[in-house]
Amino acid sequence: MDRVLIAPGRYVQGPDTIDRLGEYVAPLGNRPLVVIDKTVLGLLGERITSSMADHLDPVQEPFGGECSRQEITRLQKRAGERTNAVIGIGGGKTIDTVKAVAYYLEVPVAIVPTIAATDAPTSALSVVYSESGIFEEYLFLPRNPDLVLLDTAVIAKAPPRFLASGMGDALATYFEAEACAASAARSMAGGRITLAARNLARLCYETLLEYGEQALWAAERQVVTPALEYIVEANTLLSGLGFESGGLAAAHAIHNGLTALQETHGAFHGEKVAFSTLVQLVLEGRPTEEIEEVIGFCMAIGLPVTLAQLGITQAQPHRVMEVAKAATKEEETIHNMPFPVTAAMVQDAILAADATGRAFWSD
Repeated sequence: MDRVLIAPGRYVQGPDTIDRLGEYVAPLGNRPLVVIDKTVLGLLGERITSSMADHLDPVQEPFGGECSRQEITRLQKRAGERTNAVIGIGGGKTIDTVKAVAYYLEVPVAIVPTIAATDAPTSALSVVYSESGIFEEYLFLPRNPDLVLLDTAVIAKAPPRFLASGMGDALATYFEAEACAASAARSMAGGRITLAARNLARLCYETLLEYGEQALWAAERQVVTPALEYIVEANTLLSGLGFESGGLAAAHAIHNGLTALQETHGAFHGEKVAFSTLVQLVLEGRPTEEIEEVIGFCMAIGLPVTLAQLGITQAQPHRVMEVAKAATKEEETIHNMPFPVTAAMVQDAILAADATGRAFWSD
């Protein structure tokens, strides 16, 4: 199997980059459909419009709230025949929806995350949910976004919980990439992991441990510091390249299983992934010191280490088995692990990870 690495056409990060959005997007298309998260529209609408005024002739449309087939179809119709590019401005669901819309319209796409809560912005992938928020499918796209632009001054003003959630999503990158390397699994890039992707995944983890707390302190004060810049890059670029060209394994499959329980819908994607990473470490039989390092990091930045913190206050075995069965469906990435995984194994690992997390949380 070939080794493959894929990446976005251009990645731009820094303070006030949103003021140069029109300049960066113009080479892609001058008549974009601009899909904006409703909250972002209220906060930054005038500034975004001003940034495009001299370069683009846009049509703006608020995002409906869920990356569902229905929303993707609605936005395709809204675009019409005039659209020659799509811009997505907002969080992970907005971004995933816009990538799918651009794919079906066969036009370039520019991604402008206003939070650093997931590694979705750089990837050639959309995670599609039902209208009620239950995971349905991965939509694999033929190419990565043409442009990813992050304004760290905007991201610094978002609630710090978003940044922490992004760290939770990024936390899985290294461990899943290592599992895929051990099993020689095919990554989402279409081949085996490269040395570059494997080292980017490791750098992602090391950056989280080194700068995660500092970055969160900066976000709590809404200021841009080197640590914040490093973590925004880790959450977005390092994790994005690492997961896509490295591969997904148990952690994201267990996350998908957790979405089957209504109680978890109040938790962010990265929060569920953080706990699911702990489950993967237990499933693998990782050394105690590694598990303790991950738990310590999660607790330091407010990520969940127990089921109760995800809203599951009564973890009856039959309900945990519901999660485990969803996580071990035939098409799930858990089968990229370097050993066979059954629902019973996942159920046990979830309950054990919860017990471990509760032991630390109660200290």
